[in-house]
Amino acid sequence: MIKNETSCIRVSDTGICPKCKSKEIIKNGFTKNKKQQFVCNSCKSRFIDFYSYKACNTWVNKRIIQFTKEGLGIRSTARILKISTTTLLKRIIAIAKKIPNQIIYKNKIYEVDEMRTFIKNKEKPIWIVYALERKTRQVVNFTIGKRTKRTLQYVTNTLLLSNPKRIFTDKLIHYKSLLNETIHNTKPFGTNHIERKNLSLRTHLKRLNRKTICYSKSFIILQCILRIYFWG
Repeated sequence: MIKNETSCIRVSDTGICPKCKSKEIIKNGFTKNKKQQFVCNSCKSRFIDFYSYKACNTWVNKRIIQFTKEGLGIRSTARILKISTTTLLKRIIAIAKKIPNQIIYKNKIYEVDEMRTFIKNKEKPIWIVYALERKTRQVVNFTIGKRTKRTLQYVTNTLLLSNPKRIFTDKLIHYKSLLNETIHNTKPFGTNHIERKNLSLRTHLKRLNRKTICYSKSFIILQCILRIYFWG
């Protein structure tokens, strides 16, 4: 398997279009690096005989997801995959956009909590608010922003649409005006599962550690990293 992933397959050897798998390809000049160019008469796409840049390989995206979940930083991942950091950042955003939102089922029990982190420097704190389905312990929704009612409302409103049995939170005063008393619960140990998830997040993702220099530099990248970690 490793040999197939790392080997370079030339179009001139297969005679097949890499996009539409058609055999109606013809030569179309050379690149600046003296590589043969081709054009497909079926799908009209252009491509070269072989690509030496690692980012074009089909397995790169899978590795990015794997390394992200294992907590590797941007530069560490780029060094291992032998691609540029700029390309990696673009790929992370593209991968995150393709990940669909989670389905929130009705009549479930949820836990909601906030996690404090920062972007660029510790003078700019930011909060990750997310909801956890208690039985499966699957994250169903999250958002990033200041610790305000508006940020919390983005998560709580989606839960209320699913007619939940109960929502457990801490005793942050904002929840009282966002959740009905009949389903809202702040009893001790009610958020044990999501608090344990907080510990896993800080352990797996270096950028979320309390004492670290591996901080997030971009709001968008932090959001994409979390989306890949939760649902990728």
